[in-house]
Amino acid sequence: MTQPVLICRPGKRGEVLANTLRATGAWVEPMAVMSLQALPEDPLMRRVWLDIDQYDKIIVVSPFAALCLGNALDRYWPQLPTGIAYYGVGSATAEALFDQLGVRVRIPSAAADRPGADQQKAGNERGDNTSEALLALASLKNVAHQRILLVAGEGGRTLLAETLTERGAQMTRVAVYRRIFQPPSASLQARLATGDFRALIVTSSELLEHLAKWCDQTALNQPLIVSSQRLATLAGTLGFCDLKVASGATPAALAAALGRSCNPMGADVDQGT
Repeated sequence: MTQPVLICRPGKRGEVLANTLRATGAWVEPMAVMSLQALPEDPLMRRVWLDIDQYDKIIVVSPFAALCLGNALDRYWPQLPTGIAYYGVGSATAEALFDQLGVRVRIPSAAADRPGADQQKAGNERGDNTSEALLALASLKNVAHQRILLVAGEGGRTLLAETLTERGAQMTRVAVYRRIFQPPSASLQARLATGDFRALIVTSSELLEHLAKWCDQTALNQPLIVSSQRLATLAGTLGFCDLKVASGATPAALAAALGRSCNPMGADVDQGT
């Protein structure tokens, strides 16, 4: 029997990924192990939203953060202030910001032309959906004395805030949602314990660390597809052996990596991207 491809991306983005993989003929089994929950507004959030016109740049790290930002600004700003430059970590976030606020969003150059994306050249040409690629944009190099707002979830990476602070920016970080983790279902725990799957696709370090708790050595030897070299490095420390690095976190990039993972001639290509 054909083995399933396991994915763990939550919400609508997970549905899009599942449908993209199914279109290639894959049997996809979603893993409902993480959900996103908007945080209630606190005094810090309210102050940030009221002062939104004081920021030079706003950086949003995910589509769900874009949704939370859109809902907040809709309450306080019937008409958005002008003069703010918006940035997104990836084309999906740019599209979500465009849908929510109708603004153009700066992202590293990407292969796909998404609504709302104002694609700019970064240090590499792959259009990575990573903080590193965003920080390579020329417009984020010289930010001394600029006020920058970072809209993110609880926890997560600190690279953006730390790097931009080092470059002289006056940073404000606001957490607008939390990640809630659940154990895999009993049937999925059994798949992870026995390695009974074709491949596992993970695009989040928190999810990778969470799922590793249920993976025995057989599962660790199965193909793991990740969206960045940073995640591949983490996967190696967790004991995963068969690593495939996609060219980004988009459904198309992950589907392409899955296709190459089944082709022995493509293994070296995956590892080198």
